[in-house]
Amino acid sequence: MADIIHRVGIKASPERVHDAIATAEGVAGWWTRETSGESRVGRTLTVRFRDHGAETEKGRMDLEVVRLDPSEVQWRVQDGPPEWLGTDITFSLARDGDYTILLFGHRNWRDEAEFMAHCSMKWATFLLSLRQLAETGRGAPAPDDLKIDNWN
Repeated sequence: MADIIHRVGIKASPERVHDAIATAEGVAGWWTRETSGESRVGRTLTVRFRDHGAETEKGRMDLEVVRLDPSEVQWRVQDGPPEWLGTDITFSLARDGDYTILLFGHRNWRDEAEFMAHCSMKWATFLLSLRQLAETGRGAPAPDDLKIDNWN
């Protein structure tokens, strides 16, 4: 098994960062505008990706909410790209001085492959969008996200 992990410092309160990762509205502010569902343990969040003005989906994931604690949020991928199925996405929060430290993990990938490398880079860009949202009130969710290659 392989994991994607990232660490980012955010100059915002843990509560503000938690709201951005623990609610559908928050996730829509930094990951993809097309986020829906119930952010309650045992329920599902759905995220969809499209180009500006396009009707065709480029990607979709269904995420079971596994944990919603003040210091940790966890999702399990129920539907989406085959490489993502059964993986866990975790966000751990800790206060350190002026920063909320976010330790992100996309865990339990079956194989290290080129798609995993792409996803790692995309997660990095979306985590910077999350930081921007928490610090300024405005993120860069899809379809306005930073494009990194020909896969997005």
